Amino acid sequence: MPQMPAIRLATVTDAAAIRAIYAPIVLETHISFEQVVPAEVEIAARVQNTLAQHPWLVCELDGRLAGYAYASAFRSRAAYQWTTETTVYVHSDFLRRGVARALYTSLLALLRAQGYVTAVGVIALPNPASIRAHEAIGFYKIGVFRNVGHKAGEWRDTGWWQLDLRPPPTAPESPVPLPALEQEGRFASLLAAGLPHIRR
Repeated sequence: MPQMPAIRLATVTDAAAIRAIYAPIVLETHISFEQVVPAEVEIAARVQNTLAQHPWLVCELDGRLAGYAYASAFRSRAAYQWTTETTVYVHSDFLRRGVARALYTSLLALLRAQGYVTAVGVIALPNPASIRAHEAIGFYKIGVFRNVGHKAGEWRDTGWWQLDLRPPPTAPESPVPLPALEQEGRFASLLAAGLPHIRR
């Protein structure tokens, strides 16, 4: 019997599957500016550290890990705390099945519930697929930083896209840490928000 698609929080035991998705992106493309594929133990540490405050989600489809998405701090200074940077990667076997949109829909639902105001996506150019994915979910282009990275033998530009998660409050409270949001009754529905976008 086919397994139902699922979007859930990542765990450290997902590190190997996450690495399998990420490794070709590091080694074969300019999409990530990392030059060396991180070890499983490093990916596990990244997942654990991220989940202390931000969501890191994985999508399971056909019994496999089809993609992942996470949010991270945009900058370390306190005034930036309501802005978060978002990232999504999809396994090459699951492209054009709505996985990126599904993951982003759930990720953004969680970020809104936490109280974030702005999401930022940074895209190494050219990357028309990532641009389409971001703009389909509501991101709009802010600008381009020229020649800010050197990868795959060429100088690379990065494009910056922004999404307004909610109107900026006059007196904002600090975003709720993810573990606190997990205790709320709405958490499961927020996680599942993206599932209708998956094409089985």
